[in-house]
Amino acid sequence: MRIPRIFSPEPLAGRSELELDEAASRHLVKVLRLGTGRPLVLFDGNGGEYSAELVETGKRARVRLGDFSNGDRQSPLALTLAIGISRGDRFDWVIQKATELGATAIQPLWTSRCEVKLSGERLQKKLAHWRQIAASACEQCQRNRLPVIAEPLKLAQYLDRAESELKLVLHHRTELDLRQLENERGRPESALLLVGPEGGLSQAEIDAALGREFVPLRLGPRVLRTETAPVAALSVLQFQWGDL
Repeated sequence: MRIPRIFSPEPLAGRSELELDEAASRHLVKVLRLGTGRPLVLFDGNGGEYSAELVETGKRARVRLGDFSNGDRQSPLALTLAIGISRGDRFDWVIQKATELGATAIQPLWTSRCEVKLSGERLQKKLAHWRQIAASACEQCQRNRLPVIAEPLKLAQYLDRAESELKLVLHHRTELDLRQLENERGRPESALLLVGPEGGLSQAEIDAALGREFVPLRLGPRVLRTETAPVAALSVLQFQWGDL
């Protein structure tokens, strides 16, 4: 049976035992129906992981930590996904798949065509929800470092502070593709990918990005949905310069 991986929001270094939170405890005891003595793997998102053993079940399960392994499974390409917030569960899906594909950071954006309205307590709850999705995706895909899920920003704010060796904006009307880009610029160590919400970025937003040293990138002749485009682009970038 596959050994379950559990994310701990508490630092694990120096600990011999740990009481898990209710959600993790419920998953292990109620969903997976694990009993005492079962092996686990724990990680805290800061790199590496610990072997562990379930020593007490209940509302708050208790585990005993074992040996530490420093494997990170991080891509050599530092990838940031900056993307307009989309409706429904589309954005949840993007967070999950971007995490699995090795994104280092995800920056939600308010853009002119963004139809989602969030503020105050609702925004903080949604942000916590996105971070939990990323943590769960790390449990599944065996990443030991969580991607940074930043607080949403207006696109204009973000463009003024965005930094990366290579900054890309998806633009289906450009003729520049990844092969041409590598021939011109070589292999980057970091890349930033800017993607619009449903309906894409406006021409004014694309022009603003181009004016701040973003490079337009086309993925092919077809127009991709907001939840498809980042998955396709991240996959291509990881294949070209990362670890796929």
